[in-house]
Amino acid sequence: MVISIALKFCSMMMLSSPSVQFKPSVSSKYKPFTAFATLGEISVNKKCFFQKDEREQNGNLENMKRRRVLVFLVSTGLFPTLPSSGKTKIKNPYDEKRLLEQNKRRQRENNAPDDFPSFIREGFEVKVVASDNYVKRDNGLIYRDFEVGTGDVPKSGQQVTFHYIGYNESGRRIDSSYQQGSPAKIRMGTNALVPGFEEGLKDMKPGGKRRIIIPPELGPPVGPSTFFSSKQFEVFDVELLGIKDCTRRTIAFYSDVVCD
Repeated sequence: MVISIALKFCSMMMLSSPSVQFKPSVSSKYKPFTAFATLGEISVNKKCFFQKDEREQNGNLENMKRRRVLVFLVSTGLFPTLPSSGKTKIKNPYDEKRLLEQNKRRQRENNAPDDFPSFIREGFEVKVVASDNYVKRDNGLIYRDFEVGTGDVPKSGQQVTFHYIGYNESGRRIDSSYQQGSPAKIRMGTNALVPGFEEGLKDMKPGGKRRIIIPPELGPPVGPSTFFSSKQFEVFDVELLGIKDCTRRTIAFYSDVVCD
């Protein structure tokens, strides 16, 4: 009985007591946390959102205008594009002079003959420096006649007899028929010589002496199975001794070519 009366009294006190509100202190620097935004905050956020969207649209329009102006300037040539410095290499005259002096020094060390051409090699690019006495053909072959000779030039199928001395770009001798003790004999038009060598021989006359500068495009094949290990200019001093006609001779099942 006493317990029930006490419970009723407590419930009446709770209903009659005023509602307690927790207000933040004025000195507090933090805003009270609310789960729902007020109408004022909604209007402010909405206004900021529309202003931000408008700024983004204006920025996109400005970028499009700049791109159009840039494309117009480039296409009309008023604002030409600059070359890429990373892909282009400017040749320095000082480097060319230094490489030329190095090549000449090596040629002197190798006892290269007089009026020997110089070569400025920079990687795979080679520049030939020769006097005005040399003649350059359209296919890249360069030659100089020391003696013209007399008679007719060789024809395809004929045999030519000649002496030669081969040099590399440094003026070092790589081969010589004089050291072998006998001249070379080759039939023209049989692909027995490198293209540049036969090109330089085909318009020589007996008794003629010529220096032939063969570019890599007309030179011998390169590789581990050949004498030449890299693509370089080759220089040959050639002396044409004579030209002979050749005929094919057949005896029973044997056939050969005789030159007399």
